[in-house]
Amino acid sequence: MLMQQVIINRQDCTGCGICVEICPYQAIRLEDGTAVHNGIACFLCGHCQAACPQGAIAIPGLQVLLGLATIAEKAEVLPPGTIQTADLVTLMRSRRSCRKYQEKSVPLEVLTDLVKIGTTAPSGTNSQGWNFIILPSRDDLLVLGGLVSDFYRGLNKMAANPVLRGLVKVFGGDSLGRYYRNYYDSVAKALKEWDEDGTDRLFHGAAAAILVTGRREASCPAEDALLATQNILLAAHAMGLGSCLIGFAVEALRRNKSMRRQLAIPADEVVYSVIALGFPAVVYQHPAGRKAVEPRVLHLTKMP
Repeated sequence: MLMQQVIINRQDCTGCGICVEICPYQAIRLEDGTAVHNGIACFLCGHCQAACPQGAIAIPGLQVLLGLATIAEKAEVLPPGTIQTADLVTLMRSRRSCRKYQEKSVPLEVLTDLVKIGTTAPSGTNSQGWNFIILPSRDDLLVLGGLVSDFYRGLNKMAANPVLRGLVKVFGGDSLGRYYRNYYDSVAKALKEWDEDGTDRLFHGAAAAILVTGRREASCPAEDALLATQNILLAAHAMGLGSCLIGFAVEALRRNKSMRRQLAIPADEVVYSVIALGFPAVVYQHPAGRKAVEPRVLHLTKMP
């Protein structure tokens, strides 16, 4: 990534060398006792600015504050080990997928703040190649729900055809067959309820949604988008909102170009998550359990 602008005030710089040590691109060196940036190799991670004890480094264009409208920001850093890990784990375990919402809208300012919070996630080579689409109202979700329903109505029609399932299996694997076995019946039931009485089995009555996309050209767009998604999910819980990831909508948007055009999603972006949001109408009393996991411990130094 070509350098945009890193400014080092050599009068304030004491030559401590911290910025030289932590720069992942080795773009800073000491020259005559002060730091100098090479102006070329840099992806604007901001490590140098954040670590400089004298505040001698500035990167125009990088915002220290997110500009949140509903939260009082603090321009400070919590050093490792200074927060209670138990509290963090409790937050993570308390956040559950919500499938029952109040009939109450979510202020646009809150949704916008959630997007800004999402951008605090790490990203490969600091590309920050994500983008976000806010659907701010229940009516917007109903429109998207109609588009998603049309997609699965067509998919169910194809999956119900045994000849077509056989042809797809011969020439393209068993994807249509797996869909038919695992999802056809439940999707058909959901579509029937949607058509007959408007029962929402897709967004579960949520009031709004945030779509998270990633640019194909980014170093690791899927990972970047999903890390931003996790930030949004946790922040939403802390702000009193329920949330749910809608995988069926993601798949429809990935596979249907017409839907992406209707949502003004550029061709160079991929949808990685659709987050339904709203004020929850259910309160969980206990954290849910998790399957036990036994990590594989690998000592490479002991391998033959």
